[in-house]
Amino acid sequence: MRPRQSNFWKVFATPAVIALFSAAGLFAALLGDGVWDALSWLGLGIPAALGLRGLLQRN
Repeated sequence: MRPRQSNFWKVFATPAVIALFSAAGLFAALLGDGVWDALSWLGLGIPAALGLRGLLQRN
């Protein structure tokens, strides 16, 4: 009998990546100006874009 494979990463992989982008963006916003601002926009923009894509997606 083969052991049952866990569904943990199948369920939580995408939310974990979104959370990492959000945390990195918030942390970059606290660190400084210039390049840090660009990184914070990127880190916070990706989760926002993914959310909008999910809302606007048609079935």
